[in-house]
Amino acid sequence: MIKEYPETHLQKLRIGIHKETIQLVKIHNEYNLHSILHFSTNIICFAILSSYFILSNEKLVILNSWVQEFLYNLSDTIKAFSILLVTDLWIGFHSPHGWELMIGSVYNDFGLTHNDQIISGLVSTFPVILDTIVKYWIFHYLNRVSPSLVVIYHSMNE
Repeated sequence: MIKEYPETHLQKLRIGIHKETIQLVKIHNEYNLHSILHFSTNIICFAILSSYFILSNEKLVILNSWVQEFLYNLSDTIKAFSILLVTDLWIGFHSPHGWELMIGSVYNDFGLTHNDQIISGLVSTFPVILDTIVKYWIFHYLNRVSPSLVVIYHSMNE
C-alpha cells in the first residue's frame, strides 16, 4: 500500500500538468485567433470603405464643392485660426500620453503584442513626421489658393 501511494500521486500530478498544458494551449490558440480576426476585420473595413469611396464618387464631388464654397466664404484670419486650431488639436506635441494611448490601441488592434520601446519610439517620431507632412500640404495648398492667408498663418503661428 505504501508503494502504490507515490505512484498514484505521481499519476495525479501528471494528469494535472497535462490538463494545465491543454488549458495554456487553448489560451494561446484563442489569442492567435483574436489576432487573426482583428487583422481580417481591419482588412474588410478598409475594403468596404475603399469601395464606398470609389463607387460613390458623385456624392463626394457634391460634398467637396459644398466644403470648398463654405471655406472660400470665410475670411483669411478665420481660415488661419482654424488651421492652427485643427493642427494643434490633432497633431499636438503637448500630449504624449494621448499619443501613447492612440498608437497603443492601433498597435493592439492589429494584433501585435504590447511593446513599450516601439510605442515610445513611435510617440517621439510619428507626431513630428505627421506635423511636417500636414504643414507642407497646407502651405502647398495655401500658396495656390490665397497667398495672404500664408502671411496671416505665419504671423499667428509666431
